Amino acid sequence: MIIQPKVRGFICTTAHPVGCEAHVKEQIAYVKSQGKVDGPKRVLVIGSSTGYGLASRIVSTFSSGASTIGVFFEKAAGGVRTASAGWYNTAAFEKFAKAEGYYASSLNGDAFSDALKEQTIARIKEDLGQVDMVVYSLASPRRMHPKTGELHSSVLKPIGKSYTNKTVDVNSGEVTSVTLEPATQDEIDNTVAVMGGEDWAMWIDALTDAGVLADGAVTVAYSYIGPKVTHAVYREGTIGAAKDDLEATAHRIHEQLATKGGRAYVSVNKALVTQASAAIPVVPLYISLLYRTMKEKGLHEGCIEQIYRLYADRIYAAETAVDEQGRIRIDDWEMPADVQAEVDQLWENVSTANLSEIGDIAGYRTEFMKLFGFGLEGVNYELDVDQNVGIDGIVVEE
Repeated sequence: MIIQPKVRGFICTTAHPVGCEAHVKEQIAYVKSQGKVDGPKRVLVIGSSTGYGLASRIVSTFSSGASTIGVFFEKAAGGVRTASAGWYNTAAFEKFAKAEGYYASSLNGDAFSDALKEQTIARIKEDLGQVDMVVYSLASPRRMHPKTGELHSSVLKPIGKSYTNKTVDVNSGEVTSVTLEPATQDEIDNTVAVMGGEDWAMWIDALTDAGVLADGAVTVAYSYIGPKVTHAVYREGTIGAAKDDLEATAHRIHEQLATKGGRAYVSVNKALVTQASAAIPVVPLYISLLYRTMKEKGLHEGCIEQIYRLYADRIYAAETAVDEQGRIRIDDWEMPADVQAEVDQLWENVSTANLSEIGDIAGYRTEFMKLFGFGLEGVNYELDVDQNVGIDGIVVEE
C-alpha cells in the first residue's frame, strides 16, 4: 500500500515501515560515528520501541556491543492498518543488530503485568543468563495494577490551582491561550500509580528474586524538570508528582543494589519531540522556541545524542557526575541561564504571526513526523510498500 501520514490531534495514526527503518539507520550511524563506550554487555530495555528507550537500545548495542532484550507494547499491521511506529522501529533495529552479529530479542505486551515480567525473566535465563543494565523508559497513559487489578489513568493537570498560559496547535501554528483546571487528589494518585516508580521497583525486585540481575548492575529511568514556564503543567503538576515518586524510588533501588556493587539513577533529560511530550499543553510551544535557541548556539541534541552522552560521559565514565539530589543531568545544555533567558524573551513575544520567524515550529513538525517514519531523506513515499513487517519471535494474532 502507499502510506501517507494521517495526523489526528497530537498523534499520527499511520506509520511508514521504510521511513522508520531509515530513522533507525540514521541513529545507528550517529552512534557508530562516535567512540566506543566500555558499557553494558547484557541489557534489558523496558519501553524500548520509541524515543529514549529505542535510543538506549541502539547505544547499548552499537557503542558497547551489548546483547539486548526489549519490552514494549506495540501493534502489528492488520488489513489496511499500518503497524505502530514502535513496531517498525523494533523490526528495523533487530534487522540491523542481527546483521552485525548482535543478539536482539523482543517481547510485546503489557510491561506492567506480572505475566510479561515472568516471560522476560524466562527469556533472560534462557538466552543471556543475567543482565547488567536495566533501562526503564515506559510511557503509558494507563496501568492495570498487577496486584489489585485496578485500572489507573494518568492526567496532565496542574496541582492546587488552575493554570493559564500560551500553547500552540502544532498542525496550524496557531498560538492560543489554554487554561487547565487543577487535579483532584484521586487524579494525582492515579497519575503517580501510572508514571511513578512502583513498577520500576517491581521489575527490579522480580529480576533480583529470579537471580537474573548481575552483581554490579546499573539501572536508569528517565525524567524531566524543565523551565519555570512549564513547571505548573509539568514539574509542579501531576506528572511532576509522579516524577518525584520515580526519583524517590531511585534512591531506594540504589540502596538495594549497592549491597552488590550496583547503582540506580534517574537521568534528567532535555525537552524533545516525543509522542509523550506532544500530548502536554504548553510544552510543544516551549520546545519550538528552545530548538531555535539551542540550534543557533550549536547545542541541539536529539534522543540518540542525549543517550550516547549519558552512557559515555555519565554512567560509564570514570566518575558518574550527579546533582545534589543524586540525579544525572543531561539537560545541562538546555538549562543554562543564557539559554533560558533567550527562550523567556521569545516566550514573551511569541504569537501566531511571528512563530515561524522566532521559533522552530518547522523543526518541531519535522521531528514529529520522523517519529512515525515520514519526511526521511531518501525514502520515496509514493512507492507501494508492504505494511506487514514481522519481528522474530513475536506471534501476531489474527
